[in-house]
Amino acid sequence: MATLLRDGARLRITDTGAGLAVVFQHGLGGGEAQVAQTFPDGFRRITLECRGHGGSGLGERRPFSFEMFADDVIATADQLGLDCFVAGGVSMGAAIALRLACRHPLRIAGLILVRPAWTFSPAPRNMRPIAEVADLILEHGADKGRRIFAQSETATRLYREAPDNLSSLLGYFDRPDAGAFAQVLANIAADGPGVSEHDAAALDIPALVVGNAMDAVHPLSSAYALAAVIPNAILAEITPKARDSAKHFSELHEQISSFLQSQSNARSLIPS
Repeated sequence: MATLLRDGARLRITDTGAGLAVVFQHGLGGGEAQVAQTFPDGFRRITLECRGHGGSGLGERRPFSFEMFADDVIATADQLGLDCFVAGGVSMGAAIALRLACRHPLRIAGLILVRPAWTFSPAPRNMRPIAEVADLILEHGADKGRRIFAQSETATRLYREAPDNLSSLLGYFDRPDAGAFAQVLANIAADGPGVSEHDAAALDIPALVVGNAMDAVHPLSSAYALAAVIPNAILAEITPKARDSAKHFSELHEQISSFLQSQSNARSLIPS
């Protein structure tokens, strides 16, 4: 496991597997463990744990942003000697990958967007529950904030409509670094990938967009919207994790593997 030093933060890098290089990023609050569960075997997979995530430090710069996290990924690729690679990710990681593809088109050979939570605007409505959690932690601390949130209208709605989201949100209160990480939550929930529909429509690379229902934080409509704008994107709707977790990940692995294998066979993607 390698590291990258940026702005006083030591960032942890996982580089595993062989062959086609895929830089695949985690979601907000996730890390290497989340990606290891999300991404299939059989390919070279690089994951940078973003500032404040997993084993990576927070560093000195503020605010946290998609620009910051994407620049850290490019610095990682430079350090590893990756001139061209597939960019992908889940949730926040998908937004980072989209930014990379639009801002560094000569370096990104393919795009994988899993359960996207952002499209083209900052602070989308579906990020409000995360912003709510961040505000409660910052104002009341993790313990009291959790009690308030558990009795909120947001928690009641998610319990009915998207229990998997509710579990993730409650997990933010339980982090040992909840107070410090709340600022990451607040900043990223208010941000966006910083790209436009025009930018996405100009992409000339193969793309896979994966979404599912029963997910209020990662609405299926976001996956449809991105797939409609990105030329020749493949859209895959899979079983919701909240309904059947094992089936969800099995279908996700199959979609990613099939996409990468087909593009590699067609010589559309460039191995490192």
